[in-house]
Amino acid sequence: MKAIQNIPSKIVDKTELLHMVYRWRLKGKKIAFTNGVFDILHEGHIASICEAASYADVLIVAINSDASVKRLKGPERPVHNQDARALMLASMLMTDAIVVFEDDTPQSLIAGILPDVLVKGGDYTIEQIAGAKEVLAHGGEVKLAGIVEGVSTTNIIGRIRAGH
Repeated sequence: MKAIQNIPSKIVDKTELLHMVYRWRLKGKKIAFTNGVFDILHEGHIASICEAASYADVLIVAINSDASVKRLKGPERPVHNQDARALMLASMLMTDAIVVFEDDTPQSLIAGILPDVLVKGGDYTIEQIAGAKEVLAHGGEVKLAGIVEGVSTTNIIGRIRAGH
């Protein structure tokens, strides 16, 4: 049986995350980072997170705070609050740390961590990815994860509203 009592300990603040990153680096671990809203988890999210995890020894997933989501997606979002979203992501085997960020992008968080691999969905270009310049300048990689066509939180919400 898995140690489910350890799931909440994966949800950390920025200070604790920086300590974790320091310890992982001392152990020679390769660190991957991805981020998003992850409002309604779906197969596209799972595929992207699995791909991000495949690039490194540890995976950090950063999620937008509720206030950030409202600014970016509108007043009816998020569907799930940041605590619920963090817990769902922490329960995934392939995640090692979950952190909530308040800004609209994780630019400053990424600049502070400087992960070895920064992963974002393939619907972005490298130029559009927050933190990409800093990661590349530090010798890291930026990867575009594959997209599961036809699957998005917006589409799921639309189908729910339409009664499908």
